[in-house]
Amino acid sequence: MPWHQKIGYLIGQPVGVSLTNGQGTSGILCGTSNGKLLVVEYLYQAQFALKKYDFHLIQDINGFPPCQNQGPLY
Repeated sequence: MPWHQKIGYLIGQPVGVSLTNGQGTSGILCGTSNGKLLVVEYLYQAQFALKKYDFHLIQDINGFPPCQNQGPLY
């Protein structure tokens, strides 16, 4: 499925975003605005930023897989 068709299913979810330059990022997908993908990303400590990525820079978007319940970690 093309990445732009995934947006509606992934809004409000943690996602990984692959960019056309080979880099990537992750965060919570907030939606789109004026041809840009809106993603809240963690910076450091308790700081977050809303980042905007032009559609032409995006190669793919994927939701995070669920955690595996393997019991307590020690």
